[in-house]
Amino acid sequence: MEVRIRLQRAGKAANKRYNYRVVAISRSQARDGRHLELLGYYDPAKQPAVLSIDREKLNKWLQKGAQMSATVKSLLKNLKTN
Repeated sequence: MEVRIRLQRAGKAANKRYNYRVVAISRSQARDGRHLELLGYYDPAKQPAVLSIDREKLNKWLQKGAQMSATVKSLLKNLKTN
């Protein structure tokens, strides 16, 4: 089972103000499928956007061989530079 660290959409669909969970999930699962572990959240609707990730859990999954999606990798890179 290949594990990815990616965003899972949550929030209100009626007014398209989504927020996202950062999750460890099997690559074959759908975007909103069952995740293995919740690692944090991302809320782009707030000013400035809020990103909160549990670094210990993230590092645990990376050590197990999980791969980050391009979006999560970009968010973490932007977090480090700001």
